[in-house]
Amino acid sequence: QVQLVESGGGLVQPGGSLRLSCVAHGNFVSINAMAWYRQAPGEQRELVAHITTNGNTTYADSVKGRFIISRNIARYTAWLQMNSLKPEDTAVYYCNIRTDPWPVPAQDYWGPGTQVTVSS
Repeated sequence: QVQLVESGGGLVQPGGSLRLSCVAHGNFVSINAMAWYRQAPGEQRELVAHITTNGNTTYADSVKGRFIISRNIARYTAWLQMNSLKPEDTAVYYCNIRTDPWPVPAQDYWGPGTQVTVSS
């Protein structure tokens, strides 16, 4: 059984910063990657940032240069530092963990989401 809990969301003015945290509890065979997704009103869920166990990162074009993802695999924790926030960053942000495809098939785990609202 795995539980992911996000925190750090809230209301911030444009240009401000927030830091999201994700802590996972449970048993994992092996973590392949951790990621942050978001879903804005009327939009599909999209990948925001992705980080592998060895530290390789991927960012959506819309957040490159503004957001930074980090993780501590041993502590089952991931963070998303969000800087220079824009109104279009408003969304529910979800933490995701993907396990290695060995020795069992890869599996995704999701947190319940945390609201980020960027507004003046």
